Amino acid sequence: MLPTIDEIVSNFELLDDWEERYRYVIELGRLMEALPQVAYNDVNKVQGCASQVWLQTDLVPSNGEPVLHLRGDSDAHIVRGLVALLISLYSGKTPSEALSTDALALFKELGLSEHLTPQRSNGVRSMVERIRRDAQAAVAGP
Repeated sequence: MLPTIDEIVSNFELLDDWEERYRYVIELGRLMEALPQVAYNDVNKVQGCASQVWLQTDLVPSNGEPVLHLRGDSDAHIVRGLVALLISLYSGKTPSEALSTDALALFKELGLSEHLTPQRSNGVRSMVERIRRDAQAAVAGP
């Protein structure tokens, strides 16, 4: 089970060097809920990532507004960890909360922005845009 985003931020602050931080991001990827085999399809594939990335977004009934339930995977260890970080950030939020969440600011706060290759940064932006599109579609309704 993935830690909360607050736990991830706290853990990141405890790690001194980037080698340790990268290992932690990879470990987050290992903690992710498995993506069902049927979810590895073109609908869930995120375009704009150099690695293969799949994100599945479901709306789950809640006491009030339904919340997002995200699952994902990647064929690259570090990217899988970045997917896990985004899932911790967005999963459990209502679509409107997700739309007001700034993942790129979090990546900057964690120092990830300057430690990711341009290709990986573009991939993260593609994943965030995908989550935001799914949230926007949920807000718009059927």
